[in-house]
Amino acid sequence: MIRDITIGQYYAADSPIHRLDARVKIVVTLVYMVSLFTFQDFAGYAAAILFFGIVLALSKVPFSYIMRGLKPVLFILLLTGMLNLFWTPGKEIFAWGVVAVTWEGIRKMIYITLRLALLILGASIMTFTTTPNQLTAGLERLLRPLKIFRVPVHEVAMMMSIALRFIPILVEETDRIMKAQAARGADFESGNAFQRMKSMLPVLVPLFVSAIRRAGELALAMDSRCYHGGEGRTKMYPLRYRGRDIFGYLCCLVYIAALAVTVRISPF
Repeated sequence: MIRDITIGQYYAADSPIHRLDARVKIVVTLVYMVSLFTFQDFAGYAAAILFFGIVLALSKVPFSYIMRGLKPVLFILLLTGMLNLFWTPGKEIFAWGVVAVTWEGIRKMIYITLRLALLILGASIMTFTTTPNQLTAGLERLLRPLKIFRVPVHEVAMMMSIALRFIPILVEETDRIMKAQAARGADFESGNAFQRMKSMLPVLVPLFVSAIRRAGELALAMDSRCYHGGEGRTKMYPLRYRGRDIFGYLCCLVYIAALAVTVRISPF
């Protein structure tokens, strides 16, 4: 399960999506995630799935690799789907006490599960195709207008980038600690949920210590390189829009127009 966590990881490939400007990918991802909450019928989900499929094919990220990102949140998806299935009022198909299955519940379960899955997968595409340095630069440029209100834009973007970069590092560290503990006789699979949570304590303590140590090493490395924030800093590879980036924005506008034409916008 630990090795199935792919959030924050970068998949190296030479694809049209990888070559796009980081700002384009951030904006399109945000638009896509917001659009998932603006419809509630089949046409909207079909358009969202089609758009995601086209982007996935162009990114050259293997389908099996990106689907691994759903395994850690599979329980949440199933729980959310079941809650909507059994407690949505409507035309009953089956009832047992306070639990009832309705046609509206089945429909809502399918749509809510699809929405959450597409939300996670859509965000994953951005991290798979964008390096942490590119992501930091893109966020900093997009948030630049906030400097008017004295918001430390560079520092905020740097913190978000470091947090994303630490996710795969901590996942790898957790897997290493669990293997070491299993070699010493630790059992993480048997027992009920409470016993499994208790068996994770020997993992969490060294993981916390390792995270603090890595954070200290990172701070020392940044200090030794005379890092003092973003004031006066220059970029080795400054971001510049190219023709393919404009085309990316146009594709996003086409997606929005398709939703506006073919989808019944939800009342909320």
